[in-house]
Amino acid sequence: MKNLFIAPNSTIKEALKKFNEIGEKVLIVVDKNKHLLGTITDGDIRRYILNSGTIEGTVENAYNKNPKFIHSNDPKEKAKQILLENKIEILPIIDNQKRVINYIIWTDLFENRVEHYELTEKIDIPVVIMAGGKGTRLDPFTKVLPKPLLPIKDKTIVEHIIESFKKFGCCRFILILNYKGKLIESYFNSIDKDYLVEFLWEDNFYGTAGALYLLKDIDIENFFVSNCDILLKINYLDVLKTHEQSKADFTTITSIKHYKVPYGVVETGENNFVKKINEKPEMTFQINTGVYLINKNILDCIPERKYLDMPDLIHMLIENNHKVLAYPINESDYLDAGQWDEYKKTLKIFEGV
Repeated sequence: MKNLFIAPNSTIKEALKKFNEIGEKVLIVVDKNKHLLGTITDGDIRRYILNSGTIEGTVENAYNKNPKFIHSNDPKEKAKQILLENKIEILPIIDNQKRVINYIIWTDLFENRVEHYELTEKIDIPVVIMAGGKGTRLDPFTKVLPKPLLPIKDKTIVEHIIESFKKFGCCRFILILNYKGKLIESYFNSIDKDYLVEFLWEDNFYGTAGALYLLKDIDIENFFVSNCDILLKINYLDVLKTHEQSKADFTTITSIKHYKVPYGVVETGENNFVKKINEKPEMTFQINTGVYLINKNILDCIPERKYLDMPDLIHMLIENNHKVLAYPINESDYLDAGQWDEYKKTLKIFEGV
């Protein structure tokens, strides 16, 4: 049994780290005697970060104080009903003193882990995949094959990206091609598929944002953009709703990264005298994943046939008072297969190693 317990005075950062360690998306909030206080999900933390603009704070600021639960003598069918009706992953089991003595997770009662949001609302907006880069971080592999055709299990990485969007209703995919683009085009023309793939061609290398000028004449209101080596395990419907509710012009999906500095960090003051040394401090911050949701009006900011990377476009948008939103996800829901170590890690995850 995994230790899903967390105290209300634990920090948001501690909760995020625990999500990564245990591989679940729900923690049970208890007091020192294990009395049930509530639950906290990665979604609760995301809403807290979106509302507060910080990853500082404690679980007390974010957790659900009215959790669903069952008693130890309740039948299994009641647990199934609660899980299904409320679309939750974990159900605490309590005794007569409301102490948590166990819990039930979705896979204890159902054969497969079902993504509950698949069964409800769908979205249908285009997805643009930036598939024209040289993939130099994966040399010499990409001397032969373009990065989008990297094999992961029985599919290419770009097909895995397409499937992650398709299950939410997306059925139109626009691939921007350049390096070894004919191989990519030929591959998609040779496979069976139940979605539409369109190809746009760069006539030079215009960076991770510059090539979006090719979309200016396409009839779309907003669209997702993904690098061709990024795999996210997220609810894209929630991304779209959050983007619209925030009235954002541009949303970047970020991953909350935990990094432990392997050295003592020296803090100095006046005349560079040492004030203190923090031994191997751990830092938590949001990093850019390379997946975005963009309103079409942003395309007016992109110069035609000029090199422009996405960070430069974001800085430009902020300077011109456009609303740029960060949508945070947990570190374990983000895979970057664009370099060898991460690619090999991704293979192991898909193989269940």
